[in-house]
This record gives sequence, structure tokens and C-alpha cells, in this order.
Amino acid sequence: MDYILLAVFVIGYVGIVLEHNIKIDKAASALLTGTVLWGLFVTGYPEVPSHLVELFSSFSHDGHASLSVFYEHRLLHHMQEISSILFFLLGAMTIVELVDAHEGFRVITDRINTSSKVKLMWIICILTFFFSALLDNLTTSIVMISLLRKLIDDKETRWLFAGMVVVAANAGGAWSPIGDVTTTMLWIGGQLSTSVIIVNLILPSIVALLVPLIILTFRLKGTVTRPVINQDSNQEHTTPFERNLVFAVGVCGLLFVPVFKTVTHLPPFMGMMLSLGAIWLLTERLHNSKNQEQKKDLSVIGVLKKIDVSSVLFFLGILLAVAALQEAGHLIFAAESLRLALNNVYLIDLSIGLLSAIVDNVPLVAASMGMYDIVPLDAVTDAWSAAFVKDGHFWQFLAYCAGTGGSALIIGSAAGVAVMGLERIDFIWYLKKISLLAIAGYFAGAGVYILMFV
Repeated sequence: MDYILLAVFVIGYVGIVLEHNIKIDKAASALLTGTVLWGLFVTGYPEVPSHLVELFSSFSHDGHASLSVFYEHRLLHHMQEISSILFFLLGAMTIVELVDAHEGFRVITDRINTSSKVKLMWIICILTFFFSALLDNLTTSIVMISLLRKLIDDKETRWLFAGMVVVAANAGGAWSPIGDVTTTMLWIGGQLSTSVIIVNLILPSIVALLVPLIILTFRLKGTVTRPVINQDSNQEHTTPFERNLVFAVGVCGLLFVPVFKTVTHLPPFMGMMLSLGAIWLLTERLHNSKNQEQKKDLSVIGVLKKIDVSSVLFFLGILLAVAALQEAGHLIFAAESLRLALNNVYLIDLSIGLLSAIVDNVPLVAASMGMYDIVPLDAVTDAWSAAFVKDGHFWQFLAYCAGTGGSALIIGSAAGVAVMGLERIDFIWYLKKISLLAIAGYFAGAGVYILMFV
């Protein structure tokens, strides 16, 4: 049964990676993989796996609880964490889509006037870097591609800028608790705290962007030609005051989430739902006097139709799949194998980061969270266990590596997949033009982090 589970997982992953070739959305492959794995796990293990014996004993106080009830309990245990992540993402995506529907991002984009390729590259990458930290790398990539289409007419030039948007978005998301799904997972899971993520990872993340950016600075020449832009119809329905107000409230709402968690100690999705409720109330009152045709695309109800639900379902499926492998004991075996093969927390994280360029970084981080437990401070016995305490170097470096390593290939991150789909960027083109730049930045930032703490 162990090999069957692994085979199903590998087949599911192939389906996810080759979604464009087989023309099946990766969400379908992920959902099938996650649910089939749990079905096989429940029916294929008539006895409790050895690593779950103690949990089963504590669960079955009188010794009469059925194994099926225990397995259901384990599934619901994982769903508690998974649903927290999904609701967080859903709230964040809705807020950003609402700001975009009001064209709130014009507060920034209307001020970009340069046509120099070098200057524009620096402006785009810096904006992407900080937008990604404030919002998230996936949404930021979508917004920046929309911006690039208004700024650059030539496809080849726009592809080069789009490739650097992927690098900048992933670097920017790595040092913010809400900037990247993997960092968010570690933050929600209790492995990392807000202050440690920001303070310790911002410098390596900056270096991961600066190295490829500096290299490109010496290669880029000339100016860009701007296309003729058709005015969006929503401009007739929003005033500058409304755009600026929704932008300010949306950004402040996203920034409020870590503060809410710190003050209340409630899960982050609660803060996100609070922010969503506030901006929902604001926009309802803001457009109350307008007719239905004017306000239908400016309300949360209208925006919800634009939310990429398939991405949410993809995360559900892949997290379920990883949870099934964790319950079956595969992740414990993988953890021990990595430790025996590398025996160094930094090498393990670097390997995970590079692997995230081949497969998605979300399940890799989920697997790492399942493979390694948070070590209590009073249980630290050596340097190895010290790296796994809350805010330990393993978790910090994992957030950096998983966040930035996916830039090495365009299919290695959610931001890359989104840009690939929007701009129809060829996999081989990205490999030739961007991959080496991204890898150079990845190792440079990793070196900076290691020098900071070793």
C-alpha cells in the first residue's frame, strides 16, 4: 500500500505539472489526488501505522473506538489547518480584486512616466517586490502584468519584464507573513512569528532580487514603446476619490491582519475576514446611490465572480494529498532520509527550494511541516534540534528558499504559473532568459542569510 500511495501521488503531480499539455486544470488533478489518497489510506491500512499508535491510544480512552472514526478524526484535524489557509486566501483575493475593480492601483501606476528600459525595469521590480509583501505574490503578478500591457507594446520585451516580475514577486513574498502562501503557512502553523519573518528575511530577499536586476541593467538598452490603451469602462463609474479611498482601505486592511493576530491571538483568517467585512461595508455605502448597472462590478458580490476558485481548490487538493502521505508515515521517512543524506539544515532547505522549481512549493512546505515538528525550548539538546524551535533557523531559511527557489522555473510558483498563463510565455524561453538570473539571485540571497547567522 505504501508504494501505491506514492504512485498515485507521483501520477497526480505529473498531471499538475503538465496541465497545459494534457489540457486538464491542475485543480482537478490535485483534488483527485488528495481525495483518492485519503480513500486508499483509510481502506488500505487495517491496522494503525506505528507512528500513530500513541495518538490512537489517547484518542480511544476506553479502547473501543473504531479505526475508521480515528481516521475521520485525523482528517478533520488536518482540515482545521487547511480551511484556515483557504479562508485566508479567499479573503485576501477578494479584497485585492475589489481594489482592482475600483482601479485603485492607478494611484501608483499613473505616476510611471519613463520609457527607458533600465529605469522601467527597476521601477517595475521594486513596485512588485513591495506590492508582493503587502498583498501576495500571485495577485501582485496579475496586477503587474496588467500594468506591463499598458506600458510595453513589444512582446519580447514585455516577456523579459514579466519574467523579472516573477522573480521580484517571489522575493517580495518571502519576507512577509502575507506575501507568499508558503510563508503564510509557516506563520499560521506557528513555526514563525511576524517580526522574525520580516527582520531576518528582508535582506536576503532584497539580494535575491538585486543580483539578477543588476545583471540585467548592463544588458538592457534603449526605450520601450507604449501601446494605445483603451479606457476601461469602470473609469466612468469611479471617481478619483473612490479609487483612492478603496485603495487606502484595502491596503490598510491587509496590513491590519498581522496586527489583529498579534493582539487577539486568533487565527489570521479572522483578521482577513474582519478587513473584508469592513471594505465590503464601505463599498456598499459608497455606491448606494448608483444604479445597478454602474455598481454591479464594483461590489463584493460582483468581484466574487472573478475570484480564481480553481486556485483555492488546487490548494485544498494538494494539502489533502500531503496530509494523507503524512498520516501514512511517508513524510517521516523522507525527513530521516534527508537528514541522513545531508545532515545539515541549510542544505536541506536549499534542496527543498530547488525542488520547488520543479514541483509546487506549497506541498513541499506542507510536507516539511509534516516531516519536522516544532521543538520546545526545553527539549533542545543539540544544534540540530535548536534549528527546529519556533523561529528557528530551519523554518526561517525554509521560508526564504521555498519562496524564492520557485523562480528558477516558470512552473515553480503560483506567480510564475499565473504569468505564464496570462502572457503565454514559453517554458523554454523562460529557461533560457530568466532561470539562470533567478538561480544566481537565489544562491546570493541564501549566502547572505547564512553569513548573517553562521
